[in-house]
Amino acid sequence: MKHTRQRGITLIGFLMILILAGFFAFLGMRLVPTYVEYYSVTRDMAGLASEPGITTMGPEKIRDLLFRRFYVSYVDSVKPQHIKLVQAGDGYDLRITYEVRKELIYNLDYVAKFDHSVELRRGGAL
Repeated sequence: MKHTRQRGITLIGFLMILILAGFFAFLGMRLVPTYVEYYSVTRDMAGLASEPGITTMGPEKIRDLLFRRFYVSYVDSVKPQHIKLVQAGDGYDLRITYEVRKELIYNLDYVAKFDHSVELRRGGAL
């Protein structure tokens, strides 16, 4: 009689893998929206840089156009104090620096810092 050895994962091993996968899924559900919002910010900034006639507009008009794009993209973390718009040559340098602080688990928070800049020049983004 030939004995075959069983192969596979034990119940405890399966539970460990399940707990680990659940933990990383939970982290993803908490962190991904913050990064999706950041990519919306960078996309809106690039779109603003390619806006026709952006260099002829004043700083307040540029801010207004940017916040209109943020409204459509559901960007809530960027506030007016996070935006720096400096005139440089024949256009502007637009820089947004902000951080997001949200609850992770119980009394643990996470902080994500973001900093992105684009040049608003004739002919669009450089």
